[in-house]
Amino acid sequence: MLIRYWMSKPVVTIEKDDAMQRAATLMKEKRIRLLPVVDKGKLCGILSDRDLKRASASDATSLDVHELLYLISKIKVADIMTRDVVTVHQDWTVEEAADLMLARKISGAPVVNDQGQLCGVITQTDLFKATLYITGLKKRGFHLAFVLEDTPGSIMEIVNVIREFGGRMASILSTYERAPTGYRNVYLRFYGVSRERIDEMLKILKNKAKLRYMVDHRENKRILFNNQLKEA
Repeated sequence: MLIRYWMSKPVVTIEKDDAMQRAATLMKEKRIRLLPVVDKGKLCGILSDRDLKRASASDATSLDVHELLYLISKIKVADIMTRDVVTVHQDWTVEEAADLMLARKISGAPVVNDQGQLCGVITQTDLFKATLYITGLKKRGFHLAFVLEDTPGSIMEIVNVIREFGGRMASILSTYERAPTGYRNVYLRFYGVSRERIDEMLKILKNKAKLRYMVDHRENKRILFNNQLKEA
């Protein structure tokens, strides 16, 4: 999933010579926590709500209200913004953006195109939305996790059983991480299976894979299965 389809746009920006007070007002009005800073249309910095809080708290204890308000009105965005801007390209995947944001410990980043022009902002909230979309959680169906031997067609065999019970796949995710050697962890989200037939279906699946757990998102019910395979 490319960032261009999940980033927040149009971009809300602020000029580097604007007052900090204006930045605070803009963030509150737009309900955002990240403001790209521009100078004559060119990206030159980034301003976060943490930058505002840190600047507002500076020397505040030694000033009265009028002095504090005067000081805030004189502080420019350029004085408190982060100049070393971490950007991402609009054709990166959301996973790449998440990896970078985690590594740099940032909550969001400006998005640029091939010409280096600012075209959006990707934030943690945008990544959460993408995650919900790709996993199919909003279908409010079932989430089944199991450990499967790493052989050709093994996942499709499980999928076919679920389909025989009227199930439709919302997402199929698989990983070798934390799986025993020769196995893979698989996570299916599906819907359409009658809840009266779930136990019947699970009985068949237990003969084909080591079940970890199942979550019924509509009924908020969770089943943990006992099995002999432990996570590596």
